[in-house]
Amino acid sequence: MTEIFNNLILYLQYPFVRYALIVGVLIALCSSLLGVTLVLKRFSFIGDGLSHVAFGAMAIAAILNMTNDMPLVLLITIICAILLLRTGQNTKIKGDAAIAMISVASLAIGYLLMNIFSTSSSNLSGDVCSTLFGSTSILTLTNTEVWLCVILSIIVLTVFTLFYNKIFIVTFDEDFATATGTKASIYNLMIAVIIAVIIVLAMNLVGSLLISALVIFPALSAMRVFRSFKSVTICSAIFGVVCSLLGIIISILVGTPVGSTIVAVDIAGFIILFIAGQIKKR
Repeated sequence: MTEIFNNLILYLQYPFVRYALIVGVLIALCSSLLGVTLVLKRFSFIGDGLSHVAFGAMAIAAILNMTNDMPLVLLITIICAILLLRTGQNTKIKGDAAIAMISVASLAIGYLLMNIFSTSSSNLSGDVCSTLFGSTSILTLTNTEVWLCVILSIIVLTVFTLFYNKIFIVTFDEDFATATGTKASIYNLMIAVIIAVIIVLAMNLVGSLLISALVIFPALSAMRVFRSFKSVTICSAIFGVVCSLLGIIISILVGTPVGSTIVAVDIAGFIILFIAGQIKKR
C-alpha cells in the first residue's frame, strides 16, 4: 500500500497527470449535474446520440487535416443538439427515434468517411478505437486545452446554478412551467446545448461510446439513496467526481484504459449505493 501511495505522489509531480485529473473532475462534475435532469426527463440517451455526432465531426476534421478539431466538432454537435430537440418535438418522429436516427447516421457516415479517406491516417483501426473507447490522449493534454476545458466548465456550472429553479420546473412539469410563463422550449434548448459542450469535452476522457456512462450512472446511483431533486443532484455530483478521480488514478497506476476504468468504477459505485438504498428502505 505504501508503494502504491509513493508511486501516486511521484506521478502527481508530472504536469500531464495533474492536467488529466483537473479535466476529468470538471467533465465528471458537469455531466453528473446535467445527468439528473436528462434521466428524469427520460432523455438520458441524448448523450449517446450526440457522442456519435461528435465522432462523425471528428472524422470530418481528420479528413480536413485540422490541427485543432474542437471548434468544428463543438459547432456540429451543438447544431445537431438543436436539430435533435426540434425533431424530438415533432409528433411524427418521437424523441427516442430521433436520437437513434441521428446516432446511427453519424456513426456510420463518420466511419465511412474515415475508410474512404484512410490515406490521411496510417492507423485507421487505432484511430477509430481510440475515438470510440477513449485513449491516452487525456494524458497528453496541452495547457491551452486544459484552460479551454476549465472555461467551458465554468460556463456550464454558472448557467446551471443561475437557472437551477427553471431547470427544476422544466424537468418535472413542462406544462406547468409553460402555464406559469416559463419558456420551456428555451430551457430545453439550453440543456441540449450544454450537454453538447460536455460531450465534446468528454471525448478524450472516455470515448464516444462510453460518454453516456458519465451522464447516467451518477444520477441513477444517487436516486438509489435519495429522493429530493436537490439531494440527488448533490450526491450525483459527488459520485461522478469521486468515480472519475478513482478511475483516472487507477488507470495511471495500473496502466488500464482511462475510459473503461472510469466506467468500471461507476458500476462498482452504483452497486454499492444500490445495496445502501435497499438497506435504507428496510
